[in-house]
Amino acid sequence: MKKFFLFVLMQASAALTLSLSAQTNFTVWLASFNTFKTGKKTSIHTDVQLRSTDEVKQVQTLLMRSGLNVHLNKNITLAAGYAFIHNKRVISNVTGFVPEHRIWEQLLINHKLKNIAISHRFRVEQRFIGKAVVVNNEIGADGSLYANRFRYFIRNVLPLKKESVFKQGVFAALQNEVFLNFGNNSNVNNESFDQNRFYLAAGYRLNAAFDIEAGYMNQYINGRGQAFTNNHIVQLAGYLRL
Repeated sequence: MKKFFLFVLMQASAALTLSLSAQTNFTVWLASFNTFKTGKKTSIHTDVQLRSTDEVKQVQTLLMRSGLNVHLNKNITLAAGYAFIHNKRVISNVTGFVPEHRIWEQLLINHKLKNIAISHRFRVEQRFIGKAVVVNNEIGADGSLYANRFRYFIRNVLPLKKESVFKQGVFAALQNEVFLNFGNNSNVNNESFDQNRFYLAAGYRLNAAFDIEAGYMNQYINGRGQAFTNNHIVQLAGYLRL
């Protein structure tokens, strides 16, 4: 337990240090993560996310992702799918949305450390990023740029009451995800390191099928050259498992 909170403090300190020298935004993310069982070894994953611009003035991003899961056993799952992302862009004071299409594959490994549920996710993305152009004072997409990205995600869920099987109650969630570009880096930020997301939340498990949680996320985005962005995010999320 002490190690858990020490790690939280270290991550929070690192996030604060970064925020002192970055372009800083304050945003809200709404997310719904869903898994629907379709057979003994298969299920469908869907998630929908809505993200705001700085100070929650407008919608910045709409993300819709779906995929097929193959459960090799109770701890290991393979998955692949497609994601559509609608991103707000501003060019010469003209505002509009430009799409990004992604194909993704991933390996998910779950295990427990005492009463902490731990998930490791290894995801590879093939990204087709729309090239934004202004035509007739409107933003549109003129083709796309291709890039690859690797993501490693670790999530820890700690129930606040000890029980052999966590079915209901309050929990704490701690997670981190690192994003690395590989191949065609010039089409993104020209760097291998893309971004990092650190997240700390409190949640409530209503039953075995549904969790709700609210938390703080620090998103560090590595831009081109010396540019980078530090986003302070309030995230509200629901997790449905049927």
